[in-house]
Amino acid sequence: MRREKMNEKELAYKRQLQGLCCVEISGESCANCLTLMPILERLCGERDDVKLVHVEADYSTTSLMEEWDVTRVPTILLTDGEEIFARCAGFQPEEILELWLDAKIEERKALKNN
Repeated sequence: MRREKMNEKELAYKRQLQGLCCVEISGESCANCLTLMPILERLCGERDDVKLVHVEADYSTTSLMEEWDVTRVPTILLTDGEEIFARCAGFQPEEILELWLDAKIEERKALKNN
């Protein structure tokens, strides 16, 4: 499979990935994505160790979706720089998402400190 060169929009998304990031990938007409976004904004807003990055999955981000192996929306990626260290596909209830986010970020921090 041939990979297309990334466009400016995709490169701009990748430039945002500094430190620990929660990348929320959604589609414009995805009801679950619209429900998930304010939840992630609140959860990430309560933390000072992770930045929320929103990426719209559309025709202009196909190379990025291929690189990140995103096949459905919503998808949440936890990244450290450009390295993906956790992934959650599909809508999750807020309580589950909060536990998952806390556990994965703390796990990553522990690995980095060893």
